[in-house]
Amino acid sequence: MIDKIEKIETDGLAQIAGGERFGDARELRISLLGRKAELPNLLRGVAELPPEERGAVGKRANEARKTLEAKIDGAKSSLGSAELDKRLVEDRIDVTLPGSPPQPSGAGT
Repeated sequence: MIDKIEKIETDGLAQIAGGERFGDARELRISLLGRKAELPNLLRGVAELPPEERGAVGKRANEARKTLEAKIDGAKSSLGSAELDKRLVEDRIDVTLPGSPPQPSGAGT
């Protein structure tokens, strides 16, 4: 059971590292930690394990959940600021350029 938790954590960290957009972090949170995700379902099943396994499995599952949450939050923050920076560069307006269309100047207008 602990091997399965470690695999979920490893796969989740790889998916988080591969995220490129702000929306990816939100989707990963749902797929890794949402109600129907595998890790939360394992946590719900800890009560059904033999008493000698409950502590170790529950502790490892909670550690994996906290690790994934922290990495997703970090990725969400960095991807959000990267998208904002990109948008600010793309939407830059040079106020020194003439308006569009250029207005004629002088007495001949």
